Amino acid sequence: MITFTDLNQISAFAHNLPEKDEVVEAAALAHQNQLTKPPGSLGRLEELAVFLASWQGQVKPSLQTAQAIIFAGNHGICAQRVNPFPQKVTSQMVANFEAGGAAINQLCAESRAELKVVPLTLDVPTKDFTKEEALSESELCAEMSKGAKAVNLDADILILGEMGIGNSTISSALAASVFGGDVARWVGAGAGSDAAGIAHKQAVIQKGLAKNGARPGLGALLAFGGREQAAICGAILAARSARIPVLLDGFICTAAAAPLFGLTPASLDHCLVGHMSAEPGHQHLLTAMGKSAILNLEMRLGEGSGAALALSILRGAVACHNQMATFQSAGIVGG
Repeated sequence: MITFTDLNQISAFAHNLPEKDEVVEAAALAHQNQLTKPPGSLGRLEELAVFLASWQGQVKPSLQTAQAIIFAGNHGICAQRVNPFPQKVTSQMVANFEAGGAAINQLCAESRAELKVVPLTLDVPTKDFTKEEALSESELCAEMSKGAKAVNLDADILILGEMGIGNSTISSALAASVFGGDVARWVGAGAGSDAAGIAHKQAVIQKGLAKNGARPGLGALLAFGGREQAAICGAILAARSARIPVLLDGFICTAAAAPLFGLTPASLDHCLVGHMSAEPGHQHLLTAMGKSAILNLEMRLGEGSGAALALSILRGAVACHNQMATFQSAGIVGG
């Protein structure tokens, strides 16, 4: 059982993670090139199958057990009126997830993923980052530990999502803290802010940066993070310890992982991004991280929905990789 105790221990953990199996990667690529198709003709499906093989350590990867986790938290920054909905919606949506009524429930059912919902002390929001750090070190470690413990270490792939009123502001603040640049490039409508609301979010984040300073690594989580963002980071590290590939969702989930990237970019090498969010900051995040999304369907729901949908694409990639005939087995001469 993984437990995080302090920032130094988390940093040491993140800098001593297992790597992909390059021997298996080469063998999986060689297998792809023997299948009954022109090399490269399945495009990114081939790349995805080889990626999964390299992390699972088997030439023919498996997606038999897919776990999806939604972490939910509430945020003190909502006191600054950055969101158009009240915080009670967070717990109401958690109840909807548990009752099976949300989009993520339907998408997990279709893509055959086991859904787990983890509410994180919803009655205790984080602190207002315009006045002080959002999380204490002990809170950060506790939430990261909860995230790590939620992961099924026998899963073949992990899908991560989130729920939390106000967390688009948190995500923009994390991105601005880790990667810098004009705050405006990181801020979008979130759950439905109008132009005035977006401008207000930008001003609030600027105030938070002036108070806490820009921080590239775990310090960004302390200053600006939410409980669900910390839990996502813990889950990412736990999955990596077991060499489980991870499917991140959209802007909020990718921004949650940004402090790990700031700590050491290699900590996200096992992570794929399920979809390109309609939030404008997501493309900037992916560019900064050197990643590209699997899907681009103009979604911006959160709750892991884009990642769950992308799992179906991975299943297609694995089916072709594992089950297609080779030129030799099909008796095709000249393949």
